[in-house]
Amino acid sequence: MHRRQFIGTLLAAPWLAQAQSDALGMRLRAGACVVLFRHAQTDPGVGDPPDFRMDRCSTQRNLSAEGRAQAERIGQWFKLRGLEPSAVKSSAWCRCKDTADLAFGRHRVWPALNSFFGEYRTRDAQTAQLRAALEGMPAGEFEVWVTHQVNMTALTGEGMAMGEALVLDVTGTVLARSTFV
Repeated sequence: MHRRQFIGTLLAAPWLAQAQSDALGMRLRAGACVVLFRHAQTDPGVGDPPDFRMDRCSTQRNLSAEGRAQAERIGQWFKLRGLEPSAVKSSAWCRCKDTADLAFGRHRVWPALNSFFGEYRTRDAQTAQLRAALEGMPAGEFEVWVTHQVNMTALTGEGMAMGEALVLDVTGTVLARSTFV
């Protein structure tokens, strides 16, 4: 076996994925961090239709069937490890609330997580709120925040796929990137 094949085999080994999963679980148990999720997979499109209304999910771009299943798998990852966030906060958009509810069975809308896509005037204020909340995360607790790509990029400088998450410490440093499935 060539060295490259051997290394590829090691990297694909199930025990390695389990070890990474266990390390992530231990990190979340230590607390003083946030799991920052981009909402799960949606119906095709970018943004929302021009006539969307926050109070009517039928006017928004919503989770696809795969997105709903993805959110449920995320929740299973946490349940299987006995990990319970101290809070689950969400953008007011239905795709974020649905992701939170399907994964964790609850959410509290937090306007700091609302999308500012196409209207960036609130970006700096919202990002400052997120940074301030991160700084106050106590040891032994972690929160889950469900939001949008633009919010995640403003806070971390990173791009995320739908359903992907970053684990951030109190300084906003990215500790891990995961799909939690």
